[in-house]
Amino acid sequence: MQNAAPLLKRIATIAVVIIAIYYVGEFISIKYRIPASREPLGTVQVTKLYAVLQKDGKTEYEAGEPETQTCVNSIFPHLGYNPCWYVERHKVQQVTL
Repeated sequence: MQNAAPLLKRIATIAVVIIAIYYVGEFISIKYRIPASREPLGTVQVTKLYAVLQKDGKTEYEAGEPETQTCVNSIFPHLGYNPCWYVERHKVQQVTL
């Protein structure tokens, strides 16, 4: 049982290193468009849902116009954009006023 702690620590360290290497590789691929045939950025139609607090304490929701949001075709966020897979799953975005 005493040997489990160093083994778990080694596995966790290896996992963190692999994820860091993947993140850096993905960033380089997106920044320098490697491969050149792959489009690094994409777009997704999203709808803003405005939550307006009323004087009586209730919240009223108003749907805004659909808008196009730029996203990055990757697993992790890069260049200030969320990944397209994440934006696709969150097409309705709530804005609290």
